[in-house]
Amino acid sequence: MSRWKTKYLLFAFLGVMFCYVLGHNEGFLVNPRAPVWQHYQPFKWWLLPHGIAGACALLLGPMQFSDRLRLRYAKLHRVVGRVYVAGAFIASPMGMYIEVVQSRLGAPLGSLMISVTHGGLWMITTGIALMFILKGKVQQHRQWMTRSFAVGPGVFLGARVLLGVTGVASTSSMYPALIWTSIALAIPLADIVLQWQESSRTRVAPAKVMVAAR
Repeated sequence: MSRWKTKYLLFAFLGVMFCYVLGHNEGFLVNPRAPVWQHYQPFKWWLLPHGIAGACALLLGPMQFSDRLRLRYAKLHRVVGRVYVAGAFIASPMGMYIEVVQSRLGAPLGSLMISVTHGGLWMITTGIALMFILKGKVQQHRQWMTRSFAVGPGVFLGARVLLGVTGVASTSSMYPALIWTSIALAIPLADIVLQWQESSRTRVAPAKVMVAAR
């Protein structure tokens, strides 16, 4: 399978996950009378910037992996990248603070630990990707952006799909285990994708040389 087909399949899979989460988990957004709004009442004004920043990273992140966009519209690529980085560094601490508020209201401390780990990993991977592009190291930048997207929006979507498919409720003892599993698998799965892309490039390069020689 070509690298382009693999990339499109991954994007299509992310799209399916996004639609599932939007309908299954986030349907309350269009229903102001949903009971869950009572739960969000103590931190609703913190939830707004958290949600907007996270949504920007989720929706704009895939654009960073478009070679066509990067080559033809370099300025737009940089702007989108800055918005993504800003989204990561706004959504993560906001999410942590929301969990702090919930822990004060009696929520399990484990939820705060999950938020700190998830948000911290997202900021670390994003910061490393930013550091590499500022040094002009494009290849390393793309690798760490892949890990960043997997850790941030990837875990957000993957965990919710996993919980929805398995039917595990937030009150179940299995709930934190599935969230931790999603976080733990994020970077290894991103590295598998990176290795797949690298092996595809090494297969394509000799083929082009042979065609040119003929």
